[in-house]
Amino acid sequence: MSTARVVAWRELRDNWLTGRGLALMFGFSILLSLATYLAATNEALTFLEQRESLALVLKVAVTVGGLLVVLWCADAISGERERATLEGLLLTPASRRGIVVGKGLSALSLWFAAYLCALPYLWILGRGVSRLGEVLLAGLVVGTLLALFLAGLGMLLSIWSGSQRASLALALLLLVALHAPAMMPTSALRGWSGELVRRLDPFTGGLPYLDQMVLTGHPIGQDLGLLLVPVVAALVLPAVAVLAAGRIRLLTGGRG
Repeated sequence: MSTARVVAWRELRDNWLTGRGLALMFGFSILLSLATYLAATNEALTFLEQRESLALVLKVAVTVGGLLVVLWCADAISGERERATLEGLLLTPASRRGIVVGKGLSALSLWFAAYLCALPYLWILGRGVSRLGEVLLAGLVVGTLLALFLAGLGMLLSIWSGSQRASLALALLLLVALHAPAMMPTSALRGWSGELVRRLDPFTGGLPYLDQMVLTGHPIGQDLGLLLVPVVAALVLPAVAVLAAGRIRLLTGGRG
């Protein structure tokens, strides 16, 4: 995987030294500042207790961090193709799988940077909350699992989509569709369709797991069954994306 390391290093250097990553973190910090302010002080949200405020901002950090990853990966191949830089990349000694892995690792750096930015906000909101250290660790674990899943999903869309716009639009649409059931009350997910969503959607396991920790004070080792789907998704989707790397083409019609 030396090829993947070379690609990852190049991507990390380009993403952060050019300021694109820093600009995203600046926007992410503004969003977190607004969410924290509303959760802590806005009169319209005074019903929120400290634990509810912490859970809200934690889930915002995890979801938006995942959004950055999936959009970045959705642009990874289709964007190179539309900018006419994919041919030069494919002509290098880097293998297609190495390119996918390297770009995926670079995208994951956005999640880790985003969570690092979120820690001061979470610490301020969570002062006095029991097991805060475990909550922050759980947020990192769940966010990383979801980021891995979304990286694989975004990379697949980028490889198979006919255009950059299509891959970005599909990535955003799928993220909203996956996130929506996790925000619904449990009563809305009854019947066979609700059970199917629970079993297939990583967000309906990951985000409720964080709720259980923050709102009810469960220890980090409890409710681990909720993380089964996120763990499987975090392993399967990136693996499928790596296997699909051989389908990378210069032209969207399957030629080149």
